[in-house]
Amino acid sequence: MNLGNEKINEGLLVAGMDLTKLRPYGDTMNDGKVQLSFTLPVANDEKGVEAARILAKKMGIENPNVASNLALDSDFTFYIVYGAVSHFVDYTDIHVAAVNEKVMGMDEINDFIKEYIGRKIVVVGASTGTDAHTVGIDAIINRKGLAGHYGLERYDMIEAYNLGSQVPNEEFLLKAKELKADVLLVSQTVTQKDVHIQNMTELVELMEAEGVRENYVLVCGGPRISNELAKELGYDAGFGPGKFAEDVATFAVTELEKKIS
Repeated sequence: MNLGNEKINEGLLVAGMDLTKLRPYGDTMNDGKVQLSFTLPVANDEKGVEAARILAKKMGIENPNVASNLALDSDFTFYIVYGAVSHFVDYTDIHVAAVNEKVMGMDEINDFIKEYIGRKIVVVGASTGTDAHTVGIDAIINRKGLAGHYGLERYDMIEAYNLGSQVPNEEFLLKAKELKADVLLVSQTVTQKDVHIQNMTELVELMEAEGVRENYVLVCGGPRISNELAKELGYDAGFGPGKFAEDVATFAVTELEKKIS
């Protein structure tokens, strides 16, 4: 049997694994082995270790073993627990609202803008609200980019502006109007207590209140951002870890072309 010709959505075996019953892989196929880490507000002693083990068991971890316990201070301990899970997922039944455009390279994006938009486009980005981290927005906009993927400032047909961090949503929107932006990029790195959702939601509500939401292609990104979450919050697209300037630019220019055509 040629497994390479079988379709995943038919739930057939791929590399010896039934994708309708997908479990974690550790030492052997389908063993369900997992590693879990967390912090408890207790001292680093035998009682704390047992608390971590019991908690892992209640999470559904079979035969949990506390492999490491590290005191952060006198009242907090970090644990690493190993074990296995009996649960599985049907991989063939999973549907993700992903951004599906075929990613273009920098030269292809420049050519697309010239042919279908006919002018340079303006992109304005920032880490909005209370977020003080610029690593994400810098990787997308700054000329050097990240890991050999050049940022939008290097694209001939894009005027890119990086407003930095902790930019209030009101100020961000005012600057977008001033610069006659086509595309807005929102980066959210800090996610404690879901503050990223609050910041992102506030911007959309502000844009809708001012009646300008449809004036822009609105894109967000960050470690806990998915395209599905972004769309739920009113954005055109969202990009998580592992995405680069060309991923964002490909979506932005194709979406902008749709808006103006």
